[in-house]
Amino acid sequence: MSIGMYRWRNRQIRNQLSVVSDQTSPTIVLKGTTYLNARLNKWMKANIWIVNDRIVYVGEAMPAVLDSSAEVFDCRDQYIVPGYIEPHVHPFQLYNPHTFAQYAAKHGTTTLINDNLMLMLQVDTETAFSLIEEMKTLPYSMYWWCRFDSQTKFENEAEIFSHAHIKKWLNHDAVLQGGELTSWPRLLNGDDLMLHWIQEAKRLGKHIEGHFPGASERTLVKMKLLGADADHEAMSGKDVLSRLSLGYDVSLRYSSIRPDLPKILDELHEEDLSYYEHLTMNTDGSPPSFYTDGVSDMLVKVALEHHVPINDAYKMVSTNIARYYNIEHLHGHIGVGCIANLNLLAGPESPTPVSVLASGKWVLKNGEEQKENETYFPWASYQFQPLDCNWNLKMDDFQFSMPMGVYMKNAVIMEPYSIQLNVGDECLDTNHDECFFMLIDRYGKWRINTLLKGFATHVKGLASSFSSTGDFILIGKSKKDMLYAYHKMKEMGGGIALAEGEKIVAELPLTLNGSMSTAKMEVLMTQEEHLKQELRVRGYQHEDPIYSLLFFSSTHLPYIRVTPAGIYDVMNKKVLFPSIMR
Repeated sequence: MSIGMYRWRNRQIRNQLSVVSDQTSPTIVLKGTTYLNARLNKWMKANIWIVNDRIVYVGEAMPAVLDSSAEVFDCRDQYIVPGYIEPHVHPFQLYNPHTFAQYAAKHGTTTLINDNLMLMLQVDTETAFSLIEEMKTLPYSMYWWCRFDSQTKFENEAEIFSHAHIKKWLNHDAVLQGGELTSWPRLLNGDDLMLHWIQEAKRLGKHIEGHFPGASERTLVKMKLLGADADHEAMSGKDVLSRLSLGYDVSLRYSSIRPDLPKILDELHEEDLSYYEHLTMNTDGSPPSFYTDGVSDMLVKVALEHHVPINDAYKMVSTNIARYYNIEHLHGHIGVGCIANLNLLAGPESPTPVSVLASGKWVLKNGEEQKENETYFPWASYQFQPLDCNWNLKMDDFQFSMPMGVYMKNAVIMEPYSIQLNVGDECLDTNHDECFFMLIDRYGKWRINTLLKGFATHVKGLASSFSSTGDFILIGKSKKDMLYAYHKMKEMGGGIALAEGEKIVAELPLTLNGSMSTAKMEVLMTQEEHLKQELRVRGYQHEDPIYSLLFFSSTHLPYIRVTPAGIYDVMNKKVLFPSIMR
């Protein structure tokens, strides 16, 4: 449907009425099903009539008119739940929004609420909106956020996140929320423009998503007064209860670097929690391999294993999310007028579906992926193409004289440290965990050279165009191997290359602006796992190298970040060592 977010034309609505009036035929009838009625919170028997992408009847009757093109699907041995909703998608984590949606739909997650940060950073607003309109023609339901900041430090942020651009995004019908508020300290410190954007989102009936890891009760109270409605950063059962008590909706996270969900559910049950209406679940944009066992269906499995009641487990990935985002009339229910996003299950305790309808089209049927799910997306039409990097690094660029390096405390947290090594040699020893580190402008205008401690002991050369800013990251013990990996990254049209002895030992092409792959998720999972394994063999010691690459420049995390402006002190909000022009 391309006329807006599920706005049917008069003639379409009249046609739907004619089906209920026994004048014309539905397109699909799901016969004899047992379905989850979320409003009554119980399983019921019914026949479900569908006209194209919309449910027009749920009840005991069968249609009087069935033409030869109508499909009657026998569901006597199956159970139906609403299509799952992923409320916190970062759809640029090596995969792209289209390939992730294709994969998620096969596992029953037919509605995605997506981060728009990469679109804001890499294409102009009108191109981004054209891309979103194109995605409305896909069978998946695709909604978006509106970011208020870049999560890093660069010169033209005020131009990209201008008042005019933010207002356009907030007014778009596919945008459901403002945030996530990674720059909430700015808001607390008096940023009235951001407060105005929050007020504008509220005026439009849209929510504000927080990002408050470790926040005190007083901070949570202040952020609630400033307009935050929900948070996904609770790290314990106590954190969840605190947020619920203050009026927040809480999304429980289960991700590659923060697999908190099992522990949090156990802690909530220890506190005798029995009311789940303001709880949802999310995977927080994990890298591809994390989704080997599914998407939202994986979350339901975890919830059931940790004693969440069956109906509540399903509502936490459907009904509760739809209610929060004010889209209950379309999603999260099996009812008249809702989008025909439906999961057919073997049983209530088996959340991975055997068949899936997305907008009334079969994307999975009796365990087989359908042609409707094998769609092509014209990325080149929206300024996403292989990198055309027409400049070269030289060995003169590999000069390291900075006194301060960056220490990885874990996969994403970095602290400063004093460099003691002799950095003038071509190679560093492998008896320690310090590597050369470079962040280089994707257009070759500037660079930052320092040392990175705590990444790995034996990585010779790694080059990545995957980063939060789109600039290039080089890491390694050998300057020659770093340069060799850089040339391979260019040759691929963007991506991640791992070199050793001037040979490539792992590669992951990212031919959409150097940030995303066009490969199917299953292929990308294999590529990512191979890269991660080769990094672990070479001493990478943290949970997730993909997140590490992404967050080197992300200023919403403490304490030191390597940004386009230079090495940045997050707590004191100042550049310690500026980037160097080439």
